[in-house]
Amino acid sequence: MKMYILIKESVPLGFAVLVAAHASLAAYLKFKDTPDIDEWLSGPFYKVVCKVNTLEFEKAKAIEDNIILTESALENQEVAIAFKPRNEWPKSFNFYKLYR
Repeated sequence: MKMYILIKESVPLGFAVLVAAHASLAAYLKFKDTPDIDEWLSGPFYKVVCKVNTLEFEKAKAIEDNIILTESALENQEVAIAFKPRNEWPKSFNFYKLYR
């Protein structure tokens, strides 16, 4: 199982690091009472962090079981989306750029 975290490519690197940490925790807290989180925590709990453009970000918002994060220091802009861990992902997730 994997948790995906998508961060807008416009987010400065220093904020992106913080956003990734906040996104992981926010997704865990939102979905902690689900069997998927229990399964994810019982094995290696993989997280995939990707950098996406605005169009990819907007399209990804339609995928269920997510939490959208904003950043107060960036005028409360939406900066990331974290998704509940799952085994199967939409094909579009295969094409997002890994955050490096």
